[in-house]
Amino acid sequence: MQAPLEGIGMTSRRTRERLVARLRGQGIVDEAVLAQIRSVPRHIFVDEALAHRAYEDTSLPIGHGQTISQPFVVALMTQTLLARQPGRVLEVGTGCGYQTAVLAPLVRRLFSVERIEALARRAQDNLRQLALSYVRARCADGYQGWPGEEPFDGIIVTAAPPVLPEALLTQLAPGGRLVVPEGGDGVQELAVYDKAVDGTVSRQLVDYVRFVPLVKGISRI
Repeated sequence: MQAPLEGIGMTSRRTRERLVARLRGQGIVDEAVLAQIRSVPRHIFVDEALAHRAYEDTSLPIGHGQTISQPFVVALMTQTLLARQPGRVLEVGTGCGYQTAVLAPLVRRLFSVERIEALARRAQDNLRQLALSYVRARCADGYQGWPGEEPFDGIIVTAAPPVLPEALLTQLAPGGRLVVPEGGDGVQELAVYDKAVDGTVSRQLVDYVRFVPLVKGISRI
C-alpha cells in the first residue's frame, strides 16, 4: 500500500515546515527550492519503516547499497545548479527519485539515468505517483551521460566519481554548469564546473559532502 502523500504525524506538513526552517537557517535562500522541499513528500521515497525519519536532515538507506541524500545537500545542489537557470538538465544517479522530484518542476526538461535497474523502476513508480512521468528516465551507465540528448545546460551528479567522467563535461553546453561530488571513500568535495561560451572550464569548491561512489556499468538486479 502506498503511503499517503500528505503525511501524518512525523510525515505531516508541520514536520516538513520545521525542515524548511532548518535549511533556511543553513543558507538555502532560493525560495523555489525551499518550496519544493516543503511540497515533495520525502516519506514515499523511503521504506515504510523509515518514514518517521523522512524529514530529518539526514541520508537514509534505500537498498542496493544506496541512500537517499540528506535534504540539505539536495537543496544545496539544486540551488547551486539553478543559479545558472538551466533549461535542459541531466541527472546522473536517479536513485529512488527524490532529487529528481525536487528538481523536475524547476527546469524546462529533465533527463535522468540510474545504473541499478531495480532502483530505476522504483523511481519511475514514485515519479508517476507525483504526476512527474514527463521526466525522461532510463537505466544506463551514468559515466556515459546520455549520448544523443546533449548538450545539457545543467548536469547534476548524485554519486561521487573519483575523477569527473570526461563524457559529462563533453555533454555540458557552453554556458552550462555541472554540480558533482568528487573523491573516494569518506568526505568528498562538492564541486561546480562552469563551461564558458568559448568552451573553457572553471572549477570551484562549494562544500564538503559524503556520497556513495559513482560506479561504472549497469546492474540488472
